[in-house]
Amino acid sequence: MQPLIKNLASLLNLFLQSNCPLCQRPTSQELCQNCARQLQKCHLKDPRYLWKDPLPVFAWGAYGGILKRAIATMKYDNQPQIARPLGQWLGEAWLLNSPICERKVVVVPIPLHASRQKQRGYNQAGLIAQSFCETTGLKLKQNGLERVRTTEAQHSLSACERAKNLAEAFGIGQDFRRRPEAPVLLIDDIYTTGATAMSAMQTLNQAGIAVLGLAATAMTLRE
Repeated sequence: MQPLIKNLASLLNLFLQSNCPLCQRPTSQELCQNCARQLQKCHLKDPRYLWKDPLPVFAWGAYGGILKRAIATMKYDNQPQIARPLGQWLGEAWLLNSPICERKVVVVPIPLHASRQKQRGYNQAGLIAQSFCETTGLKLKQNGLERVRTTEAQHSLSACERAKNLAEAFGIGQDFRRRPEAPVLLIDDIYTTGATAMSAMQTLNQAGIAVLGLAATAMTLRE
């Protein structure tokens, strides 16, 4: 009976396996062990080094190499499962290196416009935020913000163009029809110039909602 159970377990594991979205190796996880190890090498030694005004930023990894490819695959190749380990690692880093003593924090992902989310099928920042909150135990408000205006893709724009592109792009979402008592921590997949997060922060501040800063899976490093 024991060998039969073992064989059935092996067959079940084989059935449950899929291919790693980054290298196509068989895996029962979101990513294979090899790709997960390579991604861990992108982890910043000090995720808090940009935690300062006007927009405090906490970032898990350096945007480049395999981390850049993982984020692009998650967003553009219909691989939303990649968000789970990215959010978990961001959450673990936050628990170890949190730059604040504040325990009551409300987590709000940067939203996509409804038309873009419908096209993609999910908001990657929302999925990262969900995994982040499962790891940290912080309260998640998926609809704290809404994107009220469609915008151009940010990656092709200059810093000045990014700010203009995102002017008045956000509004207060249905989760914040009643103002939250706790301050907000924004979550996004990538931090570059900060134009997106600054626009979101201004929208919340204008509604009397305090913003602690932004936590991002990856940030573009500068000299």
